[in-house]
Amino acid sequence: MRAKREYRNREGTEVAILDALVDRADDGMTVFELRAAVEVDIDELEEALSMLKADDLIVVESNSETVIKPADRVVPDGPANEDDEQSIGEWLRDRMPF
Repeated sequence: MRAKREYRNREGTEVAILDALVDRADDGMTVFELRAAVEVDIDELEEALSMLKADDLIVVESNSETVIKPADRVVPDGPANEDDEQSIGEWLRDRMPF
């Protein structure tokens, strides 16, 4: 599943993190799981997480281990349907007068 469209205009690592977290919205992910899912170095991951946290797009829960979850507003309401995404051609066709 992918994060809502309005959150997809961010830097690539941030979008990848949000997408990974949305896939596991109920359980969340540890930093190590995120690093494996996003495949970036720890410094880039840390920077992206701090930006997402500052914008209140992620929630950090600390119990026996630290778990990161997406904010509720980032998670799509229904199941994601890749066919619902508008292609660039469709977007242009809708906006160009013919």
